[in-house]
Amino acid sequence: MVFNRSMKETETQSTAAAEGTGGYTEPKSRQRSRRLASFLWQHLWLLVSLFVMTFGVALCIQSRLGSGVISAIPFVMSLAGEVDRAPGFTVGEYTYMMNALLVGLQILVLRRDFEPAQLLQLVIGFFFGYLLDMNMALTSMVVREQLLWQSAMQVVGCTILAVGIAMEIRCGSVTMPGEGITIAISRVSGSSFPKTKVIVDCVMVVTAVALSFALLGHWQWSVVGPGTLFAMVYVGMMVKVIGARLGWFDRLLGYTPHFRRYIYGLARFVYKQER
Repeated sequence: MVFNRSMKETETQSTAAAEGTGGYTEPKSRQRSRRLASFLWQHLWLLVSLFVMTFGVALCIQSRLGSGVISAIPFVMSLAGEVDRAPGFTVGEYTYMMNALLVGLQILVLRRDFEPAQLLQLVIGFFFGYLLDMNMALTSMVVREQLLWQSAMQVVGCTILAVGIAMEIRCGSVTMPGEGITIAISRVSGSSFPKTKVIVDCVMVVTAVALSFALLGHWQWSVVGPGTLFAMVYVGMMVKVIGARLGWFDRLLGYTPHFRRYIYGLARFVYKQER
């Protein structure tokens, strides 16, 4: 279920190759190498999609019109840390902590039905937090106070976020913790995923507002503002639109890179240069 996409595609390719070569069967060692290469290739693009997602999230935060749902709680906690009302962690670090908490909640909700492979959400959550801090630094230079500029940043950030989400879904790996907890609650409660998603998002937004009052004494419009409501509606719509136009990305994921051939050729080139 978790990593079967690239594995199954590779096996299908191997079978087709065997039928097209008079029944020749590829050695198992080569099949394993091919599956490993596909697995690494798939997760390389997963990291790329996480970078795109976090770049969009960072732009939404820097717009100061309201962050996205997934970053609202970490953002308010980081602001509280700046005034010594909470530990002084970054947005990315708080994001990873929240993702770890969401994985823990999935275990509590699903219990024996929780698949151990889904613990890899912790790894995905770590890279998401790390890349978010990186993109917060990269986007700090585009912060402006003009409302028109801030609005443009919000729209562009949400669009880029939608592109990243559509790519991440195509990678077919483990889900993000925010989606994982929604799936877990939906399975146990019998509620539909869209309905559960709305409830989970609302709980996160309300929690961010409550933390704003508790730690900072007032509503932080830069954390939960009009941009947050815009993101809740716009991102989901754009994921559907963009997802229908990612055929090129599917073909890219289906490509099996010949790492061994590349490394051998590179080593031979370096050897010749030294001589």
